[in-house]
Amino acid sequence: MDLKALTEKIKSGYLITEAEALEAVQTPDAQALYHAADEIRQHFCGNTFDTCSIINAKSGRCSEDCKWCAQSHKHHTGINEYDWVEPQRAIDMGVNNGERGVNRFCLVTSGRKLNDSQIDKAVAILREIGRRSNIHLCSSMGLLSKEQLQRLKDAGIGHYHCNIETAPSLFPKLCTSHTIEEKLQTISWAKEIGLEVCSGGIIGMGETMAQRVEMAIFLQKVGVHSIPINILMPIKGTALENQTPLTNEEIFRTLAMFRLTNPKSLIRMAGGRVLYKKEQDKALSCGVNASIVGDMLTTIGTHSIEEDLCDFRKAGFEL
Repeated sequence: MDLKALTEKIKSGYLITEAEALEAVQTPDAQALYHAADEIRQHFCGNTFDTCSIINAKSGRCSEDCKWCAQSHKHHTGINEYDWVEPQRAIDMGVNNGERGVNRFCLVTSGRKLNDSQIDKAVAILREIGRRSNIHLCSSMGLLSKEQLQRLKDAGIGHYHCNIETAPSLFPKLCTSHTIEEKLQTISWAKEIGLEVCSGGIIGMGETMAQRVEMAIFLQKVGVHSIPINILMPIKGTALENQTPLTNEEIFRTLAMFRLTNPKSLIRMAGGRVLYKKEQDKALSCGVNASIVGDMLTTIGTHSIEEDLCDFRKAGFEL
């Protein structure tokens, strides 16, 4: 494959096919792939880097059977479980992160969806953060109704997060309690009411590279603003606790491929960054332009927020 020619086509507005993406990601010249992805990132997105932080507002006791997740009721992982975060803690964290230079703050909850009384709690937190801070607000609260999404939008969120998690062909083998189609319905409603959508998933769950490409092309067709790429960190007690970790090259090739397939989206480093911490500079040259900073849902982050922001600036990005 002529990656230079493909890069120019993408820069001119061409959206590559699944076959082209698979051929590109498998090129023998990994450095050429990384360079192509970064050139496309610079062309469409410049050097602006988007950061977000999250808080686990409702932890554990999830009814769903997702094989990767420490919060599923099917797994016994010893995580901290609670019905709802102390509201003041969430408010203080959102305001504090805004003061420290983080661009977005997301309330994340375990479970299939929230009921209306739980939405009331989320709305109160979001409104107070919005009153005290200019930080952009997001939510990740499962398979909500259109009316519930509208309430969150009215409370100040601009993005709704709903991961498709993996390739549609693999999803039914990893989760049987809900479907990709249900996720797409929530995503569709979010877009209908004017919210930007954040949707990505986890790599390293036993999928092939072809299935990673399938996932990337699926998101290309859905049209999402932000694509978080998590790397599976096998957690003892989950169904995937013995999954073989990916190599750094597999991770970096995948990041680059997501940029080629979704040239205008935010390609966001997310959970599992600790696995390639020593080579993060290389990841930052593979077309990414966003990251979660601070702690993840059930794991500790790789750096402090200040260290993360410093690293991104050193890599040439503007925050």
